[in-house]
Amino acid sequence: MTTPKSRKIPTRRPTPRPAGLRKLARELRNYAMGFPGATEDFPWGERVAKVNGKVFVFLGCDPVANAEMGLSVKLPVSCEEALGLPFTKPTGYGLGKAGWVSATFGPNDAPPVPILKSWIHESYRSIAPKKLLGELDGSGLEPRSRRSRGERRGSKQA
Repeated sequence: MTTPKSRKIPTRRPTPRPAGLRKLARELRNYAMGFPGATEDFPWGERVAKVNGKVFVFLGCDPVANAEMGLSVKLPVSCEEALGLPFTKPTGYGLGKAGWVSATFGPNDAPPVPILKSWIHESYRSIAPKKLLGELDGSGLEPRSRRSRGERRGSKQA
């Protein structure tokens, strides 16, 4: 009597892939750069998004294999709530005293993207001048999509 061959079920978790965190880092960068007047800079070798010359989100270095991904944002409204989450802590260098919060995720973590985007939005609103805040779309919840310089200036293409 023959028995069917048993299939071996892997007992180990698959090797983590940094592509997920890389994709998320790109998504958050693109989200931040969609706000009016947002610019990108690389002080200290790390990516930041600025408005009016001031940082509104520290995006860190691009994630690599088996490395963490993190960001830091200024949260004047939701700081206390954010610090209650297990993946957050006050930002170092004294910034935590001013409401800055840092979040860190490992390669096996599932970062809460909607929360992170809402934090970037809150941070932008806390830093941006009123003129640029007025340029946000009618809902005030999402940054405008990336448009060409001519479109931002209101010029018409012939």
